[in-house]
Amino acid sequence: MKNLIGILLIAFIVNGLTLNAQQQTGTPDSKTIQLFNGKDLSNWSFYLKSPGDVSKVFTVENEVIHILGNPFGYMRTNQEYSNYKLHVEWRWPKEVSNSGVFVHVQLPDTIWPSCFESQLKAGNAGDFVCMGGATMNEKTESSRVVAKMAPSNEKTPGEWNTMEITCNDNTIEVIVNGLLQNKGTGVSLTKGYICLQSEGKDIEFRNVFITKL
Repeated sequence: MKNLIGILLIAFIVNGLTLNAQQQTGTPDSKTIQLFNGKDLSNWSFYLKSPGDVSKVFTVENEVIHILGNPFGYMRTNQEYSNYKLHVEWRWPKEVSNSGVFVHVQLPDTIWPSCFESQLKAGNAGDFVCMGGATMNEKTESSRVVAKMAPSNEKTPGEWNTMEITCNDNTIEVIVNGLLQNKGTGVSLTKGYICLQSEGKDIEFRNVFITKL
């Protein structure tokens, strides 16, 4: 009996340590849906504002997505999602520029679709941009941008940043490198596609997945 209790206690401790490691590192768990398989972009669609070869704008190497930044556009999931936490890691391989993560994207595809952008523009990571008529309680009539809460906490080029976007019913929260940077309430869109933007210069992404709430 003592041996059984000991085995159960060890299993409980190991499981707890594993869960804690997953929470700290962003490692997927059983509720996770991998949006990027680390090999190719077979489960994504692409849109470019001007003619271009998408196979050159969006590439994969060493389990990392590389987006050229020009022409402007985005890569979009083939499925819609709601009520999830999105985990994305990004970095500027050479120099800082502009990009974004779109959530609750509506069709048709267009350069500025109806959605909410979680800004990745250098110095502004965590801003919301309400695009294509999308709105939230925090948006004002004079601007479609809802500024982040705290000073920029982005890392320098070459270093990986982490963004976690929690979409829960009619709220959206954005955490950048462990710091809550924004929260939108009463959002007008609660379901849609997820996009990674091409806007400016080179940017890289890895470990792109959602955890269903």
